[in-house]
Amino acid sequence: MKRLIAITLLIFLAACKDIMKPTPTAIPVAHEILTASVPGTPPTRPAQISPTEIVNASAFPDTNEYEWRLIARGLDRPVDIQSAGDGSGRLFILEKPGVIQIYENEEVTGAPFLDIRGRVNDAEREQGLLGLAFHPDYEQNGYFYINYSGIQDGKTFISRFQAGGNAADANSEMVLLTIDPPYTNHNGGAVAFGPDGYLYLGIGDGGGRGDPLKNAQNKNSLLGKILRIDVNNGDPYTIPSDNPFGNEVWAYGLRNPWRISFDKASGDLWIGDVGEGAWEEIDYVLGGLPGGTNFGWSLMEGSHGYDAEPQLGLRLPAVEYSHDSGCSVTGGYVYRGRMPEWNGIYLYGDYCTGYIWGTIPSKGVWKNQLLFQTTVNITSFGVDESGEIYMAGDNGNIYQLVGK
Repeated sequence: MKRLIAITLLIFLAACKDIMKPTPTAIPVAHEILTASVPGTPPTRPAQISPTEIVNASAFPDTNEYEWRLIARGLDRPVDIQSAGDGSGRLFILEKPGVIQIYENEEVTGAPFLDIRGRVNDAEREQGLLGLAFHPDYEQNGYFYINYSGIQDGKTFISRFQAGGNAADANSEMVLLTIDPPYTNHNGGAVAFGPDGYLYLGIGDGGGRGDPLKNAQNKNSLLGKILRIDVNNGDPYTIPSDNPFGNEVWAYGLRNPWRISFDKASGDLWIGDVGEGAWEEIDYVLGGLPGGTNFGWSLMEGSHGYDAEPQLGLRLPAVEYSHDSGCSVTGGYVYRGRMPEWNGIYLYGDYCTGYIWGTIPSKGVWKNQLLFQTTVNITSFGVDESGEIYMAGDNGNIYQLVGK
């Protein structure tokens, strides 16, 4: 697995003085794809700008005035941070072995919110309890949804649970969907509700070098996809009538989407897709666009040919960076908190180097900049109810972006 590498490599990457920043690229308008005129040169493409009038920062803040402040420690391999959106101000932190902890009143509470360690297989590096999303009406119905690897055969489980107060009912599980990957890696794991009220799932290609079974380009496979289901109708769900292929698949051509998020102001979808051997990428879909996007894997890795040459019909990344700058992208969030100078900036990072970048549209293209050089193996980002942003580290710590 790419998320855990040799300590010597981590030290080498962190010590590099000549930092190669991600090459700024931009996505095409609508579904048009432009290819590079010179092999190996990322094309320049106009950024899609949300049609809504949203006030965004036009430049990156001076990061010397900000820090990632430690707010909690001692967690067991935290991999996700979510808010219930119920006005409580609580944060819910996923621990990979199968526990959800609550962060409330500036501390991790004593009793876990949910403990299903007996059902979760975290024996392999990319397996475990991987994703969490709360129903938009959680305050009324108590429903939340998780993605985890099953204990017996490592199948991916998408399940619904119900909770009240600070405790979920472990016996309330309703399994919505199971997916049987051919290998133990590239599981994805992200779970998120879109502005349309549907549940979106980031599912990896099933593992193996180069997607050997070519699942990502197979529209009949649920692997290597963003899935979209209606959990408010059906038993246990229905497929939205406007899903492009008549099944759960909403977008395809992804290798290992490690964290997806919707900009709560615009509805735009951001995807961090972990690369193969050379390139990491951030993908983007303008809010309100129909499904059917092909992000290119394994025909391409980022904007570069992999199984094939760059070609029409594939969505190129908004931003990509080479393995000179890291080895495994961790997708993030658009900041929508109380610091206006950060408003509209999408923050994302790299697991291996601890680098954190930001990207914003500027003069019709994506402007990308290295903002922080941390020593954290970044597993996830998260936002609270007010839009403030947090970061989880494989060291068991949780951090918040704050002014000094």
